[in-house]
Amino acid sequence: MSEPIRRLPVGIQSFVEIRTKNYVYVDKTDIVWRMVNYGVKFNYLSRPRRFGKSLLVDTFNAYFDARRDLFEGLRLTEMEKDWIKYPVIRLDMSMAGATPKGITDYLDSAFGKYEQLYGIQPMPDVSFAVRFKDIIVAAYNATGQQVAILIDEYDSPLQHSWHTPEHEACTEMYRNVFAVLKNADQYEKFVFITGITKFTQVSLFSALNNLSNLSFLPEYATVCGITEDEIIENFTPEINVLAQRNNWSFDEAHQKLKEYYDGYHFCRRNMTDIYNPFSLVRALYDSYISNYWVSSGATSLLNKFVQNIEIRLEEFDNSYIDSDTLESSDVSSGVDELFLFQSGYLTIKKADEEGYYLGFPNEEVKRALSKIVIPTLTMKSQANVITAQSHSRS
Repeated sequence: MSEPIRRLPVGIQSFVEIRTKNYVYVDKTDIVWRMVNYGVKFNYLSRPRRFGKSLLVDTFNAYFDARRDLFEGLRLTEMEKDWIKYPVIRLDMSMAGATPKGITDYLDSAFGKYEQLYGIQPMPDVSFAVRFKDIIVAAYNATGQQVAILIDEYDSPLQHSWHTPEHEACTEMYRNVFAVLKNADQYEKFVFITGITKFTQVSLFSALNNLSNLSFLPEYATVCGITEDEIIENFTPEINVLAQRNNWSFDEAHQKLKEYYDGYHFCRRNMTDIYNPFSLVRALYDSYISNYWVSSGATSLLNKFVQNIEIRLEEFDNSYIDSDTLESSDVSSGVDELFLFQSGYLTIKKADEEGYYLGFPNEEVKRALSKIVIPTLTMKSQANVITAQSHSRS
């Protein structure tokens, strides 16, 4: 494996680790500060898998913990004057599995730690909703400060239970538990929820109908991922190494990275090009261009949400979708382009007054989809041949 000349945070989602162990960090902290201090209280952000959502959540966590030492030299220190420590309640729903029991076990463990922290003795058979509310109130009373609530990958159990008998029971748990966030408004400083896909009618969004979707706002278009300016500002030494090891010029190496990993757009009012951060950093670490995103499991849910993708693949490139569907609809509506956009296989190419033109963002995505399509087509062709042969014998 190629040795990088600096420490690159390959797969690291901890802001604390990146800052304390001297990894290269692309500074997004000015956006974090503005989101907390000039944004709304209840926030939701959708971005594809491996796009830095968990790192963003951890950055919020460090900010609310008033870890000024971690922000030295970053833009946020020029903006923050008070450094008030707020209590934080943090949930990572990717740890909850895809069944009601998985959700129950995870919430029981997570809530148990906060109950121990704040000296709460839950009554027998008390609901998770009551326990959640009691934790929020106890944190407020213990510190005198409103509570920051951070929920990462909220949709993971709902994605993985989709089209299974467990799905409705999972969504019912979400309705009951997360409705508390609205009812505990007076005790909350900031609520931030991330996910990939949006289940509007069946889960958190129906329970928390005052949730603001930041996913299409121009001021937050670049909060996850890496821009063209940021790659030059932060990774020029690694691009030089990539160029040298592959006998390319600097511009050729840069162009290769752009072709494979750039091309994402998340807002019609801010069409700044965004690189897939996971693949970009991994390519720079290895000094090698490859399809890193798909090898990380990015395509595992395609067949759950998109039917006959091997037949329809070409029609998705340069497809059209109206604004309400892309910005507001439920992924369970059956609109394949909506799932493909939210999960990173399609991106915004251009927009008009009524909607969006979507297409494949880059070469890595095209190749990832081809790897799915070709084996399926081959199996169908083989099945057709066998069927034809059996008919010819009869």
